[in-house]
Amino acid sequence: MSDLAHFIDGRLTPGRSDRFGDIFDPATGAQARRVSFASRAEVRAAVENAKRAQPEWAATNPQRRARVLLKFLELIARERESLATLLASEHGKTVADARGDIQRGVEVVEFCAGAPHLLKGAFSNAAGTGVDLYSMRQPLGVAAGITPFNFPAMIPMWMFAPAIACGNAFILKPSERDPSVPMRLAELMLEAGLPAGLLNVVNGDREAVDAILDDPDVKAVAFVGSTPIAEYVYARACATGKRAQCFGAAKNHMLVMPDADMDQAVDALIGAAYGSAGERCMAISVAVPVGEIAARELLRRLVPRVEGLKIGLPGDETADYGPLVSKAHLDRVKAYVASGVEEGARLLVDGRDFKMQGYEDGFFMGGCLFDDVLPDMRIYREEIFGPVLCVLHARDYEEALALANGHEYGNGAAIFTRDGGAARDFAARAQAGMIGVNVPIPTPLAYYTFGGWKRSGFGDLNQHGEDAFRFYTKTKTVTSRWPDGAREGASFVMPTMS
Repeated sequence: MSDLAHFIDGRLTPGRSDRFGDIFDPATGAQARRVSFASRAEVRAAVENAKRAQPEWAATNPQRRARVLLKFLELIARERESLATLLASEHGKTVADARGDIQRGVEVVEFCAGAPHLLKGAFSNAAGTGVDLYSMRQPLGVAAGITPFNFPAMIPMWMFAPAIACGNAFILKPSERDPSVPMRLAELMLEAGLPAGLLNVVNGDREAVDAILDDPDVKAVAFVGSTPIAEYVYARACATGKRAQCFGAAKNHMLVMPDADMDQAVDALIGAAYGSAGERCMAISVAVPVGEIAARELLRRLVPRVEGLKIGLPGDETADYGPLVSKAHLDRVKAYVASGVEEGARLLVDGRDFKMQGYEDGFFMGGCLFDDVLPDMRIYREEIFGPVLCVLHARDYEEALALANGHEYGNGAAIFTRDGGAARDFAARAQAGMIGVNVPIPTPLAYYTFGGWKRSGFGDLNQHGEDAFRFYTKTKTVTSRWPDGAREGASFVMPTMS
């Protein structure tokens, strides 16, 4: 396959920096193609292009903008299987999981097609004598998004769909590990009728990111990735006067109460901890059984399920998960497992030596399960982002809740119980942005917002839902009075409605 470059002004644009990154096939470990890394000058050219195209789009009424999104949805439906196959080939997740990646992005686009309603302002007739008040939402101008490798379809759509629906132009900097699907999405938006220049894709590394953050014409930046980089992006964006929403790492806890349906809980843990090889910010990476009876029963059922996980090729519809995204990431996850053993946690299931027959150079790893994990261990404190589940024991509900609330990350948390009182208390007191009750991965639907607490999220507004329309617009309030012929003279006091 040919090298991948950029998508600027409605066309594929060759890279000019002479810097490249390698894109691998995670199943074979072989290099599949290269991606060009944009220079600061190339990013600036994309921003200037977007800035020129945006005013006419802002002047286009929201209903016509929504029609472009509706046509885009038709094209996504047409291309769903080819997109899923392409996504799986670069990321390593199964094609079935890739379809879900696309679908959750599609649902946000569907929500954004409601832009004519979501962009309505407020109106107050006769707020004072002869005075009307009304508000309007107007686009910011040029916005940008920096997206991670783990959801190369969903998260770009979470960002560019509301930004464009609001009348902005958008610069997308996808992960350099799997950029082909974001590039294809930009092509489909053009085919759907989006004017050239409104959605530009620049591929690259930190140089491209810094160029976006420093550009004075980029008014807002959205980011999803690790917490150290989220903090960096947030601080640098704010320092240059930009709006920023930055989402980082997670360590999502799932409490298993003594009264829980244990079969349901085990099914939930297996899917939530090991699906997509654990490369999800909403993966359950910590299980907290409450009481020793619950712990023994959970582990008795969990161990054989982890041992029986089917790791397969991305195209295998029967596989539970496929390879990890890169050799470097595979080595990183294995190093975390080694550190857990060194610190004294019990490794009940060790998947580090798994090899796929015929694909020995692929980035495959079997499931790992730790018991007797303690809060000061590195495997508990840090996000592993791989097929590794840690089990911590709690004597009672309060101790389990304190564990979840005491962690520095607060993306999601879940409880499995038959007790409505415990569920309601957990929903009220758990210190995380997204809560599941007998739901292991509580990712909200598109018309609610997605975002974590504590060091999992930086910024005042979350992704998708109504927050997205607030983030990508600025509010203008108009106070209006039409003269009735009588002259009142100048006033030098604070105006009131008395």
